Amino acid sequence: MPWYVWCSVAAVTCAMTGIHWDISWHRSIGRDTFWTPAHVDIYLCGLLAGISCGYLILSTTFYKASPLRASSVTLWGFRGPLGAFISAWGGIAMLTSAPFDDWWHSAYGLDVKIISPPHMILAAGIISVHLGALILILGRMNRATGVDRARLRNLYLYVGGMILVCLTVLLMEMTYRSTMHTAHFYHLIAMVTPVVLAAVARGSAYRWAATAVTGIYSIFVLLMSWVLPLFPAQPKLGPVYHQLTQFTPPEFPLLLIIPAIVLDLLWRRTAAWGAWRQALVSGTVFLAVFAAVQWPFADILMLPAARNWFFGAKYFGYYARPGSVYVRNLFFAGEAGSELWQELAFTLATAIVSTRLGLAAGDWMRRIQR
Repeated sequence: MPWYVWCSVAAVTCAMTGIHWDISWHRSIGRDTFWTPAHVDIYLCGLLAGISCGYLILSTTFYKASPLRASSVTLWGFRGPLGAFISAWGGIAMLTSAPFDDWWHSAYGLDVKIISPPHMILAAGIISVHLGALILILGRMNRATGVDRARLRNLYLYVGGMILVCLTVLLMEMTYRSTMHTAHFYHLIAMVTPVVLAAVARGSAYRWAATAVTGIYSIFVLLMSWVLPLFPAQPKLGPVYHQLTQFTPPEFPLLLIIPAIVLDLLWRRTAAWGAWRQALVSGTVFLAVFAAVQWPFADILMLPAARNWFFGAKYFGYYARPGSVYVRNLFFAGEAGSELWQELAFTLATAIVSTRLGLAAGDWMRRIQR
C-alpha cells in the first residue's frame, strides 16, 4: 500500500480523535491553553495532510519518472493526484485557523460554541482533508484489481465512516438526546447522512457499503464514549454546576446502522431504477426507518437505567445547569400543528435531495482515475 494512502488515513483519524477529545476537554476542563494534547492531535492532521500531500505534488511535478505522472491532474503548473490537491488545501486551512481560533478565544471568551468562524474554517479544512483522502484512495482503487482493490476499498469505507463522524460532530450541539423528539432533529440528520451513505455506496459498488460506513461511525463514537471517561479531568473555568473527576464523553451514537442496512438491501433491488426514483424511495425509507428506531431509543436514553458507562446518559459538562431540560433527562417540546407538517415536509424533501446528491457524487467517484 502506498505511503501516502496511510498518511491520509492517519490524518483523518487524528482529526476525529482530536475533535472528540477537544470537545470533551471543553466540557470537562474548559479552555486553559491552546497547546492542549487534543489541539495538538487535531493540528497533527493538518501537518500530516499538508506535508505528505505537498511532497506528493512536488515530487510528481519535478520528478519526471514519477509513476504517478500518468494518473495525475495539473493545477497552476503543478501535477499530482486530485485528492492530494484537496487534502493539501485542507491542511493549510486547518493550520491557518489555529492563530485565528486563539485570537477569537482571547477576544470573545475562553469557552465558546462549536460553531464559530475559526471553527468553521477548521471544519472546512478537516472536511477537505477527508474528501481528499477519499478521492486519493479512490483514484488508486479504481485502477486496482483483486486483493489490492479489496484493501483499498476497506480504507475507502473507513474514510467514508470518518466523514460521517465529522459531519455529525458539526451537528452535535443540535442533535443531543433532548432534541430527539422534534422533527427538526430528523431534518438535520437527513441533511448529512443520506448523501454520505449514497455517495460512498455508489462509489464503491460494494453491497454492504452503507452498513460498513455506519458501523465504523458507531464503533468510533462508542470507543470515544467508553475510553475518554477513563482519564481524570477537573474543571478550571466557572461556574461549575457539576464537579467532575473524569472526561465527559460524547453521547451514544445515533442508530444510523439500522436504516443503513435497509438501504443496502434496497439498493441491491433497485439498481436498475432511475436516479430520481431511487432517491425518492431511498430518502423516504431512510427517514421512516431512522425515526422508527431512534424515537423509541431516545426514550430509553432518558431512563434511569441508561445512566451508566455503556449508554453514557450520566455524563454532563461542568457548565450544565441542574434545572436544564438536558440534565433533568427531558425532551424539548416538539413542533405542533402546521409547524410540524411543514417541518416534516422539509425533512422528507431534504432526505430525498440529499440521497440524490449522494447518488450523483457516487457516479462521479466511480469514474475517478486520477
